This record gives sequence, C-alpha cells and structure tokens, in this order.
Amino acid sequence: MRSAGIVLCGGLSSRMGWPKAWLPIGREVLLPRMVRILQEAVPVVVVVAAPSQDVPPLPIDVLVLRDAHVGLGPLAGLHAGLLHLKYEADRVFLSSCDMPFLQPAFVNAVLNAAPSDGIAVPRVGGRLHPLASAYSVHTEPILSERLANYQLRMMDLFTVLPTKVLEEAELPDLRSVRNINTPEEYAAALAELDESL
Repeated sequence: MRSAGIVLCGGLSSRMGWPKAWLPIGREVLLPRMVRILQEAVPVVVVVAAPSQDVPPLPIDVLVLRDAHVGLGPLAGLHAGLLHLKYEADRVFLSSCDMPFLQPAFVNAVLNAAPSDGIAVPRVGGRLHPLASAYSVHTEPILSERLANYQLRMMDLFTVLPTKVLEEAELPDLRSVRNINTPEEYAAALAELDESL
C-alpha cells in the first residue's frame, strides 16, 4: 500500500491569536516541523492552505495546495489533498498543523490499520481524533458528495464509511494526538518539548 501525508493549515488560529503554522518550536517553525515528522513516515507530503495564506518555507518537494472551498473546514482540506494524491497513494495520514508531539511511529501505526476503502481513527482520552487519522483515497467520492450537500462534520464520516477505531493499547506515542489551540497550550507544549530534548 502506498502512503502519503496531508497537513491542514488553513484554520483561522482565532484562539491562538497568531497563525499557528508560524509558531516557533525550538529551532523549527510549527508547520515545517509537522512536514518533517510526516516525511519520516511517508514518501509524499502535501500541505493544504487557504487561498491567500502565507506559509513558512517548506522543502522543495512539498506541494502547497490551495483549498478551493473557503470556510468549509477540514473536510474540504482533506478532499483537496485526496484529489491531488489519488494517483500517488492508496491511503493518507491527515494531520492538522498544530500537533508538535506527533511521532512517525504513531503515523505508521494508524496508516497500517486503515481499511482499503475507509478510515482508521485513534481513540485517545475517550475521544476520536479525525485530524490524526488515515483515510483511503477511495473515500474521495463520498467526501465530494458531502461537501456538495454541506455535510461538513468530520465525525459523521465514521458513520458513513468503513471505520477501524484504534484504542490506546494499539497505539504508540499517545501524545501524538495532542494539538495546541491557545497561548497557554503553546507555552505548556514548549516546556514539555524542552524537557524531552
């Protein structure tokens, strides 16, 4: 099975008050860090950004796609990525750009569990994490249909597509699903990452 990665970075970062893609993390910036981690797990990574969004410099082999469906959330970003990758990959790992603890081993565990026609989603802390999940490229027509009907909730995909739920015991590096939305969460993440260096 051929695997790829999609990083979504088109959100408004309203709770953070600053574009999360540009947040410094040690000697890195958050979006390039996410791309680097995914590239350790999969051979192809694309970034999906808003049409006029400024993104940090990325490796030359990372394509930045512009989401044509402005304001329709992560489902639209996933759809844009799948459309581009449908001839390059069989399944993709979808990530938001604000998961500084993501680990390649976690990415691989989720990808390896993905059904050929559906989704593998981790359940950590009692919650499903659609933005740390693996999606078959064959889900694209269903996503297209749901976009056309403005059915945008990511969680609803788990009821309409074959879905494998991965429990904590099946997953390494559970901090991988943790994201940062506020200045307080960012400060806490920086402190934890400094301790692990």
